[in-house]
Amino acid sequence: MTKQSTPQRRFWLGGKRADEQDRFFREALEPLGWKQGDEDHWDAAWITGMPESKQFRRVTPQRSMNHFPGNAALTVKSRLHDSLANLREHIHASHGAESELAQRLAFFPRAYVMPHDYHALQAAALADPQQRWILKPTNASKGKGVRVLQDVAQAPLAADWLVQEYLANPHTIRGHKYVLRLYVLISSIEPLRVYLYRQGFAKLASEPWDPDDVDNPYSQLTNPDINALNTDAEVPVEFIDLERYRHWLREQGHDDEQLFAKIEDLIALTAISAVDAMQQRTAQVGADPKGCYELLGLDCLVDDTLKPWILECNLSPSLGICAAPETGGLVEERVKGGLVHDMVALLGIGAARDSDDSLLAEAQAEEARGGNFQRLLPASEPERYLPYFSLPRLADVQLADALSGVAVPRPRLGRRHVAELLDDDQLALYATHTHRYYRPNDSAALIWLLATEGVEPDAIADELARAAEAEKGGSVDRDVLRREVWATLGEWCRDGLLCQRGTQDASRHASEAAPAEIDATPQAMQLAFDGKRWALYLPSGPAMNRLTALFAGALVPLSEQAAIHLPRLDVLRETAGYSLAAGGEVVAGRVTLAQLGPALLGYLVRQACTPDHPVLDAGLLITPQGTGVLCLFAVGEHIDVAQRLVSAADGVLTRGVRLSLDAAPVIEPLGLPIPEIFAGMIPDLPNRIMLQGVLVAGDGDDALGTPSALDVLGTLLACCSAPDDAAAEPEMVMALGEWLGGLSRRSLGQEAPSFATLSGWFAELEAARQVTEQNAPSPHGGVAKRASTP
Repeated sequence: MTKQSTPQRRFWLGGKRADEQDRFFREALEPLGWKQGDEDHWDAAWITGMPESKQFRRVTPQRSMNHFPGNAALTVKSRLHDSLANLREHIHASHGAESELAQRLAFFPRAYVMPHDYHALQAAALADPQQRWILKPTNASKGKGVRVLQDVAQAPLAADWLVQEYLANPHTIRGHKYVLRLYVLISSIEPLRVYLYRQGFAKLASEPWDPDDVDNPYSQLTNPDINALNTDAEVPVEFIDLERYRHWLREQGHDDEQLFAKIEDLIALTAISAVDAMQQRTAQVGADPKGCYELLGLDCLVDDTLKPWILECNLSPSLGICAAPETGGLVEERVKGGLVHDMVALLGIGAARDSDDSLLAEAQAEEARGGNFQRLLPASEPERYLPYFSLPRLADVQLADALSGVAVPRPRLGRRHVAELLDDDQLALYATHTHRYYRPNDSAALIWLLATEGVEPDAIADELARAAEAEKGGSVDRDVLRREVWATLGEWCRDGLLCQRGTQDASRHASEAAPAEIDATPQAMQLAFDGKRWALYLPSGPAMNRLTALFAGALVPLSEQAAIHLPRLDVLRETAGYSLAAGGEVVAGRVTLAQLGPALLGYLVRQACTPDHPVLDAGLLITPQGTGVLCLFAVGEHIDVAQRLVSAADGVLTRGVRLSLDAAPVIEPLGLPIPEIFAGMIPDLPNRIMLQGVLVAGDGDDALGTPSALDVLGTLLACCSAPDDAAAEPEMVMALGEWLGGLSRRSLGQEAPSFATLSGWFAELEAARQVTEQNAPSPHGGVAKRASTP
């Protein structure tokens, strides 16, 4: 008799990642006789990132993959926030905003997705000016692009950015901010089964936390990829495993059990918030959910009251070793190796599965194989979480029954975002929030009518069964009918037409408090500059506050009757950002709140030019001696240089210069403010000043190099404006070049000039000024000679 051989089982390591990321998966399977396959030949796929849909269609209970379709509802930062916000709205509608269920959801910071939520963000910032905000790419890893916003008005208008409430009171370890990395396994989405690995890490920032040092990533961020770059830190990357962390908490007198109970609740509710999206996307792709699972790296910040906050869920969390052996690397290797080994065992990857297992037997067998994994869902008290589902799947309820030993309470449903249209015995439904139109068939219409009368799903199925048996005179498959009822009601709940009713008196249409009023009816303000006046129409809220602060006393309320006699300027609120219009024509569009003031200032500079007097939209440093230095560099990109410049000269930095080439080097300052340096119209400036120097951007090695006049001329021409945007005539270009030749020219180098270097330059300029005054003509005549400096 020929001996039958067991087919060779193969694993596929897909996606872009270093070999070390696959090491533990390989080490878990190879001792069991597995061999490496490829994208066409595999029984277990371990993939970084998301595979193609065609690969999802190949999964079965015997061919597994480490992702669920639709996991972006957890792993994309903006989608995670949407998932949790939608869950909170659902609970507010069903149980009330002050209910205990609602209070348990207060674990995620406020967040705004750009550009859609830009104006809501600005309104929130206006209502709470002390709140800080952190900017994150919505779909990036390893801390890329994450920074604290110095000014929330600078939030980008581009898509794929999230602005999140900055948690300014973190709990610290030895003075260092930390984030907990928790490993969460979703082994099934129908019924929903979720596990937390008992081991994980506290990831420490490499420098002590300083609330005022918001630009220091080594103080503010805990990501190991970022902190590994901190060459000044004695320990750039430090991991503390959860066992030691919890022991340390107890030594500090804290209740670690209470903290981790909150963390477990946070994780369970987060998974529930995304289960609808994963179920729907899995069905759309055509994947067998029994062949999918998801290992997530969940990051959680603990504040100084020991309250946990979810920050993000990471797809394909790193399994590489980040810390040095003596600062947690050895423990990190042991934890991550055990994590993958226990995950493979829990999932039974490659093991034969009995398709006839009951839901209870399957869940119990899985948990028994789980090693260091702790089951969170279904909970030992299932009714603690069932109200959070839009509607539990029938499998969730059946498993809850089996675990409890008794039937758990069935949900009762109520109308939510829906209008009902009745015509005789015909029913139509209109979703008031999505504007979808539904035409239920007769059976579905009966399900709707019974559900909205408060009949439980199982009782609805029994009612339909009795009606069908009376009509047909025979029995019907009640299990099939029951599944159809739950599925139909589940779709309506997921679409927002129905919601679970609370056990207390709560408005079915309760919603979050309305945001602060933003940008209501525009108000006319008089803007005066350079002998001209405009009627500037500003929307109330953030734009009004921003510009009135920038222009200080130069903006005053204007009556409508007075406004009609003045040229009109409008600040308009767009879907994303703002635009500035003059006389009905847009002169600056899609600008952020931070860019709005500079855009208006730029318009005013251009209005100051005349046929004989072009203007430069550039910075002008005015010294106490009445001399000036032209600043042809972007102040916003070189704030430190600009501030050092003002301090070294003991002067004031303004925006805008009007030229009179026949009077060079005498120029006329326009005196507009530069928001990054000074807000408010600058008073008491001389009408004319003697220009002595020019400072331009540069990339040389010298802190204050000496560029040629021709090098500077190109930059200067880019700042020059003439009436009607006319191009500079050749004669003007030549005159400007000659004019620059008589100025002291300096350029910023790759390394910003120090205060001492700038002070030395100003000393040279002052010495040259004194020589010029000494050579000025006497009252008896003579020739005035202007000293020329390089």
